[in-house]
Amino acid sequence: MDLGIEGRAALVCGASQGLGYAIARELAREGADLVICSRSPDRIEAARDTIAAETGARVIAVAADLTDPDGVGRVARTALETLGRVDILVTNTGGPPSGPFESHSAEAWKTAIAQNLESVINLVREVLPGMKERGWGRIVNVTSITVKQPVGGLILSNAVRAAVTGFAKTVANEAAPFGVTVNNVLPGFTRTERLRDLAAANSARGGVTEEEVYGNWEREIPMGRLGEPDELAGLAAFLASERASYITGQSVAVDGGWIKGLL
Repeated sequence: MDLGIEGRAALVCGASQGLGYAIARELAREGADLVICSRSPDRIEAARDTIAAETGARVIAVAADLTDPDGVGRVARTALETLGRVDILVTNTGGPPSGPFESHSAEAWKTAIAQNLESVINLVREVLPGMKERGWGRIVNVTSITVKQPVGGLILSNAVRAAVTGFAKTVANEAAPFGVTVNNVLPGFTRTERLRDLAAANSARGGVTEEEVYGNWEREIPMGRLGEPDELAGLAAFLASERASYITGQSVAVDGGWIKGLL
């Protein structure tokens, strides 16, 4: 299937590893030019080099902290100055710490909101006007299955990711007349660095081995296994494509059937 995004300009966040990296690589394979960012200069430069070598795409790396509005501004300016525009925005940041409500301070809540909600708002603010002016744009937010079915011990993610969903739905409706779509992809239990961190935390709290934690998760998933980053990346690339021009305001799970609800 030709996704129709060859030559499109994409900004992919949190792209040094895990889901962001897989999405960036998938877009590069489809012929998009990329600006990718993460907090680690070494990791994002290594990701740039690997993706460029594998795909032949133009890839520009920026190290920035997206919890800082200045960092968001610098990433957006780099994309606009080097690529000339941003046609595709993929928002993605690391998930907040796990733990019950009482374990999180007011500062932890502020950090989670800055990292997972305000970063999305600030990124969209930077690129949406240009998309509307050109009459074409794709915004894909990487959120979580927690927006449809909360996960125990992830109260920060459960709350803040849901706020992103409300924001995205409203912006989707406002931007639709201008040819801009806004959708969310909801990763389930996927084999990433983030999941390893959660397994270690659950192991420490529950007095079980990490292997037992993984086994418990797999037993909850009808497919009986964890997801792979490339499986979510394929959906993200499709939603960023010309072929998905009539899909907007949606939250689509890639979870092996884990979510129990009908919608």
